[in-house]
Amino acid sequence: MNTVPLRKLAKVIRSKNSGPFELTFDVIFDDQSVYEKVKASGALNREGLAKTYNVDVSDVVAFMFFDPALAFKMTLRRNWGQGTTAERDTFGAQQYAPLLDVEVPFSSNW
Repeated sequence: MNTVPLRKLAKVIRSKNSGPFELTFDVIFDDQSVYEKVKASGALNREGLAKTYNVDVSDVVAFMFFDPALAFKMTLRRNWGQGTTAERDTFGAQQYAPLLDVEVPFSSNW
């Protein structure tokens, strides 16, 4: 089976603050069948995404698919507090980048 990067399947992949100690990630699709196939593929799983972001699975505080919006949502604890001296992205808007390259299994009949 082949794979395709998530960025080629989702309409929107974004990240943002979810308070001073958490980041939220959204992956939104514009095609019901693609959304269902990504969801069923298991490519977006708690353990794999924790590894992608180099955090413990316990730092994944929210992890869900939201069918009415054709969306996936994940919230992670920040490794740093928003606005601290080591801050590198105060709005959390640039933390989505690793999601772009998550490989999703697919078959040629997609």
